[in-house]
Amino acid sequence: MNISTPVNISTQARTLAKDLLNFIDLSPSPWHAVEQIEQQLLSTGFTKLDETQAWQLSTGKRYFVVRGGASIIAFTLGSKPLPDTGFRMVGAHTDSPSLRLKPKAAYETDGLLRIGVEVYGGPILATFTDRDLSIAGRVTVRTETGHAIKLLKFDDALMRLPNLAIHMNREVNEKGLKLNKQTELPLLFGESAAGVEAEQQFLAYIAAALNIAPQDILTFEFNVFDTQKGSFWGASQEFITNSQLDNLASCHAAVTALLNASNQESSNICALFDHEEVGSESATGASGSFLSDVINRITANIGLSEEERLRALAQSFFVSADMAHAYHPNHAGAYEPCHHVMVNQGPVIKTNANQRYATNADTAARFISLCERAKVPFQQYSHRTDLGCGSTIGPILASGLGVASVDVGSPMWAMHSIRESAGVLDHHYMIEALSTLFNS
Repeated sequence: MNISTPVNISTQARTLAKDLLNFIDLSPSPWHAVEQIEQQLLSTGFTKLDETQAWQLSTGKRYFVVRGGASIIAFTLGSKPLPDTGFRMVGAHTDSPSLRLKPKAAYETDGLLRIGVEVYGGPILATFTDRDLSIAGRVTVRTETGHAIKLLKFDDALMRLPNLAIHMNREVNEKGLKLNKQTELPLLFGESAAGVEAEQQFLAYIAAALNIAPQDILTFEFNVFDTQKGSFWGASQEFITNSQLDNLASCHAAVTALLNASNQESSNICALFDHEEVGSESATGASGSFLSDVINRITANIGLSEEERLRALAQSFFVSADMAHAYHPNHAGAYEPCHHVMVNQGPVIKTNANQRYATNADTAARFISLCERAKVPFQQYSHRTDLGCGSTIGPILASGLGVASVDVGSPMWAMHSIRESAGVLDHHYMIEALSTLFNS
């Protein structure tokens, strides 16, 4: 029996989507995401720089630098003078809304070990219930000379947030699941061992995974993640689902596009920041000095004067790549009538008159031109006027650098859920559009 498929997915688009899912599965925390990107850059000829050391840069070479373990900037230096070309830049963020463990997380209640968490950003908390959860992040351990940072990820399901049975919450389907962030979000970890403090049990578990003594653990930062792997779905397997599509999909698209760039004349920057979901106000966030520091060091290193640096910025173009709200037919009233963006129909240009997005008429036209040259479709989005509009790193960096900027993203469903969905074709389309930027 032959069943017709309404969506034609190319082998290339499916391969890129599978690569994205694998990247997300290996990146359950911002620190793991940057580690994966760092390995990819090193394997493709990029040189790692250290902010504490002097830089010696050469035209035609490729470099990257990491700040704080969770933010990374990669760049290439083209042969044409920077004051004449400027930088072609793409920015995204490595963090996603989630639960984070408190510094002293473990405690015992009625014979059960519970793990205290804080809400990071704006996740849909109800989606964390009844999932196979685990933790990933970084641990600071004592060494003979001071301390070292080790990444750690537990692949097995360690924790859970069980729902309250409907027999004790009869109105849950009418009023929705509401969780008190202090008393009802702690995760169940296991049965407590008699006579041993909960915190010591938890530290011993971490120490065993690192093959160190529990007393050598100084601090940790752990992100709660869903152990279920990403997958394809739909009649034509035209959709993908995973956690952290917002915004690891944009990170993956930006890095892939940078690696695809073949134009040796242009100078390109891919800047991926931590802490976007909590306002970007940090040393590693977009509101910090990371990108401007890197730009200033580049221009100083290649001998540009202050006048030439400012000319280079005036010639530059910045694309803020974050995800976009796809139209959901079950909730048609949540959308602006003339701005229904559809999954698998191309990158979305996001506009807000109050500058929640950095897009203006000129920068939107420039991105439309990129899409047309890349032969990919594009869409335009505006939020309902009576709903608060989210924001991105776009306005932050546009104002901080004084660079022409546009906000774009791939359409997705269930943004900030622990299980988000997007389109196979859209990821390919975004990579093609960003590759065209880097090759311009």
